[in-house]
Amino acid sequence: MRVALFATCVNDALHPSTAVATVRLLERLGVDVDFPAAQTCCGQPQFNTGYRRETEPLVHRMARAFEGYDHVVTPSGSCVAMIRDNYPRIGSKARAEGRGDTLAQASDSLVPRTYELTEFLVDVLGVTDVGAYFPHKVTYHPSCHGLRMLGLGERPRRLLEAVKGLELVELPGAEECCGFGGTFAVKNPDVSTAMGADKIHHSLSTGAEVLCGADNSCLMHLGGMLRRQDAPQRALHLAEILASTEEEPFA
Repeated sequence: MRVALFATCVNDALHPSTAVATVRLLERLGVDVDFPAAQTCCGQPQFNTGYRRETEPLVHRMARAFEGYDHVVTPSGSCVAMIRDNYPRIGSKARAEGRGDTLAQASDSLVPRTYELTEFLVDVLGVTDVGAYFPHKVTYHPSCHGLRMLGLGERPRRLLEAVKGLELVELPGAEECCGFGGTFAVKNPDVSTAMGADKIHHSLSTGAEVLCGADNSCLMHLGGMLRRQDAPQRALHLAEILASTEEEPFA
């Protein structure tokens, strides 16, 4: 099985420890992981802002970068949602405009091989107990892309519930958006901040030490708000919890 890590822009620039944790976790489970250096942005910021044509070269680049791998795994539900939901739209639109099938072919080659991390662990590797140890009280925030577009369901929770020493507590209003939404936070900062404040209020009410999620874009937004409040809670990606063991603590 040849597996490629798609690190994503946010993780590469701001949260490299999450990419490191993903590799460490997968290798512990016997997966041979490669990092194609040609990978760049998947095009989500451009596409969501209305620049469809400017996104097209990135679709081609992504398909070339990950060509030949059995699976492409990323610790980011939003980027997987971009590939799965929007790449086919981009390809179909280009075909309808009479610009050929190359974008559709690029999409078709990449979409079925691309997995969000918890999907890959549960659905492909067939594991929920990854041998992790994390003796902390944790609450889990499901991001909108993972919850609504990918339908991750209970996969992240099942993985967390199997972590030795971890106490998982329910997050009130868990299915409500945190307010980040990529460019939404830039275009609507007041609304975004109010939504984030609600999420932080609910998270702190659990008494958890850690607010966990599977998308660092959401955690960047919420973690920044926690730090500005000097709150007794930190935001942490699910991969970093799963990568931690009793012998080799990661997070």
